[in-house]
Amino acid sequence: MREEPTGRIPLGILGLFVGLMIYGIVLARYLPDLIGTWPTWGQTIVYIFFGLVWLLPLGRFLVWMETGKWRAKKD
Repeated sequence: MREEPTGRIPLGILGLFVGLMIYGIVLARYLPDLIGTWPTWGQTIVYIFFGLVWLLPLGRFLVWMETGKWRAKKD
């Protein structure tokens, strides 16, 4: 664990917020045009998929915020 504060955590929180806002705006802008005529169950699956896919890079991002490296140390 680190003992002194770094600027990565506030920067990371702001970056995560901005990134998620952009991601949400892009999805809200383009997905309805692409899947708006699909049945409700199909739209639900697509929105659940895109609602979860942003979690994939989150682990490495959190490791970077804490350690400054993109990969966790293997013990």
